[in-house]
Amino acid sequence: MERKFRRGFGELLFPDNLDSEGDIIPIIADGDIGDLEDVEVPETLPILSLRNTVLFPGVVLPISIGRPKSIQLVKDAYRTDKIVGTVAQKDPDLENPGFNDLHRVGTIGQIVKILEMPDGSTTAIIQGRKRMLLSEIVSDDPYFVARVKSMPEQKPDSESKDFDAIVGSLKDMSLKIIKINPNISPEASFAIKNIENSTYLINFICSNTDIKVQDKQKLLETNSLRDRGFMLLEFLVQEIQILELKNELQSKVKNDLDQQQREFLLHQQMKTIQNELGGNPVEKEIEEFRKKAETKKWTEEVRKVFDKELEKIYRLNPAAAEYSVQINYIQTLLDLPWGEYTDDNLDLANARQVLDADHFGLEDVKERILEHLAVLKLKGDLKSPILCLYGPPGVGKTSLGRSVAKALGRKYVRMSLGGLHDEAEIRGHRKTYIGAMPGRIVQNIRRAGSSNPVFILDEVDKVGQDFRGDPSSALLEVLDPEQNSTFFDNFIELEYDLSKVLFIATANTLSTISPALRDRMELIEITGYLVEEKLEIARKHLLPKQLENHGVKPAQLVVNPNVMEKIIENYTRESGVRELDKRLAKIVRVTAKNIASETRYKPVLTQESLSDILGPTKYNRDIYAGNDQAGVVTGLAWTAAGGEILFVETSLSRGTGKLTLTGSLGDVMKESAVIALEYLKSNAGVIGLPDNFAEKWNIHIHVPEGAIPKDGPSAGITMATSIASAFTQRKVRKYIAMTGEITLRGKVLPVGGIKEKILAAKRSSIRELILSEENRKDVENIKEIYIKGLKFHYVKSIMEVLDLALLKQKVSNPKNITFE
Repeated sequence: MERKFRRGFGELLFPDNLDSEGDIIPIIADGDIGDLEDVEVPETLPILSLRNTVLFPGVVLPISIGRPKSIQLVKDAYRTDKIVGTVAQKDPDLENPGFNDLHRVGTIGQIVKILEMPDGSTTAIIQGRKRMLLSEIVSDDPYFVARVKSMPEQKPDSESKDFDAIVGSLKDMSLKIIKINPNISPEASFAIKNIENSTYLINFICSNTDIKVQDKQKLLETNSLRDRGFMLLEFLVQEIQILELKNELQSKVKNDLDQQQREFLLHQQMKTIQNELGGNPVEKEIEEFRKKAETKKWTEEVRKVFDKELEKIYRLNPAAAEYSVQINYIQTLLDLPWGEYTDDNLDLANARQVLDADHFGLEDVKERILEHLAVLKLKGDLKSPILCLYGPPGVGKTSLGRSVAKALGRKYVRMSLGGLHDEAEIRGHRKTYIGAMPGRIVQNIRRAGSSNPVFILDEVDKVGQDFRGDPSSALLEVLDPEQNSTFFDNFIELEYDLSKVLFIATANTLSTISPALRDRMELIEITGYLVEEKLEIARKHLLPKQLENHGVKPAQLVVNPNVMEKIIENYTRESGVRELDKRLAKIVRVTAKNIASETRYKPVLTQESLSDILGPTKYNRDIYAGNDQAGVVTGLAWTAAGGEILFVETSLSRGTGKLTLTGSLGDVMKESAVIALEYLKSNAGVIGLPDNFAEKWNIHIHVPEGAIPKDGPSAGITMATSIASAFTQRKVRKYIAMTGEITLRGKVLPVGGIKEKILAAKRSSIRELILSEENRKDVENIKEIYIKGLKFHYVKSIMEVLDLALLKQKVSNPKNITFE
């Protein structure tokens, strides 16, 4: 058995030790192809099987001989005519192939030289002469001897341009392969350029190209030299494509490795420089993290996560984007006050004093805070309540949180939820996102520096909702005492205990808060202030604050109660005191300007000087309009700014019974008007009207002020009384107002906002109020100071309302209402 030296275009020149005598052995035959084919072929030839190569005519091939019978074959032939038959094995892995394991087409070869190599092996240099076909085996002992037939080459026409083009392409592609293959010596190109015979060139390239043995065998078996060249061309194209792809991949890998090596070297140099200057800042920072972690009151789970994440920093390049994210995460874990709490001040008397000093009134909230402190004092541990303060703007809901924190001795943080749309603002972003950060809950806890601050969730009723999620649903976990002990933030990916945080949410209305969120909070209503309360707030809190803020001494500006009351009634219209605070600030600024410019002025503010400072009065009190005109009835309404009185006016004109409603009324209010009219139609006889009283008259109901939208069912009994008064021309009782919903059966249903409506009635000099019987409990819960001077009438049906509100006496100059 023999095997070929591993060779290609890069091994075209034989080593010097192949010929100890210094003979020159050509790598390709010289002369014309006819010289090779001009060899006498015996009838039988010894057959040498080739395992890893194919010998082509004209090519000189060094072959290592390994099997004893093959060595004997080569030596026997070398002693005689030196002619042997070479045939490739079908399976190169067979050590002792049979005759049927050999291909039928091979090459007649001539042994040029036999060499004994230094390692003891035998090498034969064989030159291919012409192709042959094995006919049958003659002998297999001591080696194969077979009958053979020569196979002449089918050469193309000498003037064939097609064949010349194929040969030229083969030469160009071979040179290109030599150029782009780094494993081939550039000297191989000389051999290709110096072969002038087309047959020699094709066979030489076939022998040396890097293709499979089976493909080389196909080339050898191809009789037409043109077809063999064309087939070889296809193999070379594939080889060029593979080499180009391989070179491209190797180039990319090399560039990546070069870049990594460059960065490594630069980092090593930087590290050396930093060590010379006093240490690596990255390692210093990590060491500082470790020292800081030793002082944290972490659970075992948090500590394991911290150690794991800190180890990642060692493996990250400081220039990588992930490095800053990792540092931010580590810093967040260290900054959070895990298990750190401030001690509560359990002195109830002190808490009451602090709360009273900062806020006037608000007794319900103060009592709830004192109750919580009392339980803490007795039990020593209690989950913090989740409070929701709701009421009109400017009544002190937000500022109350700071006073509660001061009374308890806790840290104070505030988070505005107005306009919040993204759920990630509550739960945080995952670390995988660029610019990821914790949610605002965790951020504020970190800023507070303790795990039990007073946390104000401002404007919880104004949380939005869109495609980015529903923040109010994320708040469910935060504001649930049973769940917030294991609050999960997406950024820190760990559970954090919020159960000791005293959450206080504020809202102007409960209607926009989801029922599930509303159910989790303890609701405390904060209503508007009386004029008397505003006077006290202005005297004790607002005016001293503005004097201090503007550097004005108390003796330099004196505001008497009667002047303060005029400011409240004629320059503000609100339930709270925010607008009042702005008016007082304006007065103090004018005083400060007079003092700074040394202008003479009167320190005691008078009612006459108000118009010079604040301008003409902005609001006129809604005073009771009297009962001189039929069809005008005083009602009560609730607004976000507090209670208001409103007048319902009914006008009649000859027509066909058309009902017109004006005054920017909402659908519910319009329905109330329709219900009131239909009830009076069905019960016309009870109030002394004919059954068809509305058929000949158009009814126009108007509620001033027309530019202000109004809605709700609470004006139902007011509209019914107004229509009845207009048709009967009976006077409405003096100084009376009413509020209540009406049904088609004439029932009077309860309404909300009773306290605000009572305050509005008192401001407008109303003396009597008509309410639903079911609103009696609401009035009983109101302090005596708010209802002093008012008389309440509780009714169940509209007939009771009409009996109370309408007098038997008609208005002066009554309108002639006929029904014929």
